[in-house]
Amino acid sequence: MSNRDPLALDFVQFAVECGVLRFGSFKTKAGRMSPYFFNAGLFDDGAKLGRLAEFYAQRLIASGVEFDMVFGPAYKGIPLGAALAVELARRGRNVPFAYNRKEAKDHGEGGTLVGAPLRGRVLIVDDVMSAGTATRESIAIIQAAGATPHAVLIALDRQEKATENGQDVPYSAVQFVQRQLGLQVCAIAKLGDLMQYLSGRSDGSLAQEHQQVLAYRERYGVEEGET
Repeated sequence: MSNRDPLALDFVQFAVECGVLRFGSFKTKAGRMSPYFFNAGLFDDGAKLGRLAEFYAQRLIASGVEFDMVFGPAYKGIPLGAALAVELARRGRNVPFAYNRKEAKDHGEGGTLVGAPLRGRVLIVDDVMSAGTATRESIAIIQAAGATPHAVLIALDRQEKATENGQDVPYSAVQFVQRQLGLQVCAIAKLGDLMQYLSGRSDGSLAQEHQQVLAYRERYGVEEGET
């Protein structure tokens, strides 16, 4: 079990209280039945989004990751990146922000990129990393603009095996991005932190959920300490 991370545990509790992190039975993109689901789209009002931005900023600052600007990939990454940029400015660091649209615009400013020009070391901000597909798309966009994809900041690292061609592989999407693509990946919380949160409830109210998540992790988890 990893060492206690107060910021991560506070974030998990916040996500549970907001209904963003839910327990039950959910089908993942990989076709697995997961006992938990994280839906960042449910950070759906100003107060929740503002608090979320604080968590992103705190983790980013604590990580020491250096960057020159923020990029939010369509679609969920757009409000997340924007909220982070606002929070960083509130803390005294005003950085450029950009995002992409899925469909190219043929009028007005045109193109698929909106916001500041992509330059320097770019920080990609998203919610979770399931297959790493969105990250690879972001990397291609950033490189095509002549900038450097430098790091990725996500809310939750599920710490589970990725799939390639429908088959489980012994590494996670986060590990793939770190090892194969060479980007730093920073997460506010990991599956290990969720496990600590579930096991730390003194009233035992989440004991069943803890057992279900533990069983899922034993089946699909990657080695802790390697993400």
